[in-house]
Amino acid sequence: MCRALELVKRPCDLRHVGISFWLASGVDLAECARRAGQSIQVLFRYYAKFLAEARNHANNLIEQSMRWWEEPMDDMQGV
Repeated sequence: MCRALELVKRPCDLRHVGISFWLASGVDLAECARRAGQSIQVLFRYYAKFLAEARNHANNLIEQSMRWWEEPMDDMQGV
């Protein structure tokens, strides 16, 4: 019976890893939900850690972009 339970758990574990990988890779949340056959709400419930990391990554990208736009444009002064 234990071996049967291990086999049953494995596909779920692999599925979880796959969805986690998509989220960690930056795949759009709606696309992850569609591919997983889940709602976005379900992804928020079960993959909150990865979504929080994605939010932090997005915040970092926004901050980087804002700093880039605030920098003086030395290359454009001669134009």
